[in-house]
This record gives sequence, structure tokens and C-alpha cells, in this order.
Amino acid sequence: MRLIIANVLLFLVSSTVPGFTEQFMLVPAWILTRPWTAVTYMFLHANMWHLFFNMLGLYFFGPRLEAEIGGRRFLILYFISGLMGGALSFVFTPYTAIIGASGAIFGVLLGYAHYWPKDQIMIWGILPVEARWFVIIMTGLSLFGGFGGVGGDIAHFAHLGGFVGGWAYLRWVDRVRREELIPREAALPKPSASAMLRWTSIRREGLHEVNREEFDRIMGKIRAGGPESLTQREREFLDRFSQ
Repeated sequence: MRLIIANVLLFLVSSTVPGFTEQFMLVPAWILTRPWTAVTYMFLHANMWHLFFNMLGLYFFGPRLEAEIGGRRFLILYFISGLMGGALSFVFTPYTAIIGASGAIFGVLLGYAHYWPKDQIMIWGILPVEARWFVIIMTGLSLFGGFGGVGGDIAHFAHLGGFVGGWAYLRWVDRVRREELIPREAALPKPSASAMLRWTSIRREGLHEVNREEFDRIMGKIRAGGPESLTQREREFLDRFSQ
């Protein structure tokens, strides 16, 4: 949600302050003299529709992915994807100005498809496509648009860079999580009474829809197998929403 707020606020500023967009947009070839633009370009958008569709993707795919990998890793994924979008644009379109969170959002989309590949995504609200196929389709369109020279003002290489950055970072995340899981899951202590009180006090109706589903699953697991059956990730999920 904080990322959405930041994007909306920066859009309002760029819409009212003359020259703001030009100062903070990314022109890859100028990166040595304007290094801040490698990050700031992700928070600028050309118009309301550009902002709306990027934030819509972040709203639908972000919360569940953040709950899965944790807030810190989610932010790193977001920024690495955006930075890689700028890096790939430097290679192929160094003098083209770039704005928008699309590269970062494509990394988030890839993360969602990585963990829930068969989830249905409704294109235009009517056409169901599995998440894994949606990523493949978007990759193909970006490749065709980038190397085929079509697509107008769309930053196809920023999109591809978002996929590349997201893919590389998620491989690292999965490896680290596997290494962490074995020793930590082997001897987890029984949750304290105070922890159980905090967890059962979480306001379910105040959670995002996807987090609500995960909360219901975990609480059902507690009822079936007791609190000691929870994994470290599940305990961290409850801790995050009970603070």
C-alpha cells in the first residue's frame, strides 16, 4: 500500500510542478550525471491510465506475494526489477526517456506466477488466463515489441528487464528460504500464550482479501493440529499482522 501511495503522490506532484518529470525521468545514457533517475523514474507516470493499470497490478498481485516472501524481500524484488528494467534499456535504447513502475510491476507479476502459476488472471475482467501463461504472453509481446520496433511509447525493454531482475532475485530467495527452513522448522518451540492471544486478536475484516485467505488457512491449521504445527513462515505472517 505504501508503494501505491508513493506512486500516486509523485504523480500528483509531477502533474502540478513544471519540469518535475524531466528532472527525474530516466534517460539511460545520462545515468552517470543523473544517477538518482535509476530509482525516481519508477514513481513517475505519463498519465492517469498509465498510473491506474500499474497500481492495479500492484494492488492485486502485491499483497499475497508480500505475505509469502516478507515485506523486506518484496521491496527488494520491486526495486531490483525496476533497476534491471533501466539496465536493459541502457543496453538497447540508451537515449529513450523512460518513466513508470512497469518494470517493477512486471517483477511482482513474475513473483506471483512463480508461487501460484495456475491461479487465474482475468484479462479485461472477462478472459481467464493462468498466471504462468500470462507471464509467457507478456514476455512474448515485450520481445516482439522491443526487437520488432512496434508498440509506440511502451518501454518494452524495461518490462523485459523487470522479468529478468525478478527471476534472478527469486532464484536467490528460494535458495535462501530452503537453507533457512530445514534447521528452523526442525525444532520450533510451542508458541507462547501471549503470541496466541495476539494472533487470535487479529481483525480478520481489516485484512486484504488475499491476506484474509491465508489467515483463514493458518487459523484452520491451528484448529486441526495445534499452534505447534505452524511453520516459521506462518508464525511470521501472524506476527506481521498482530503488531
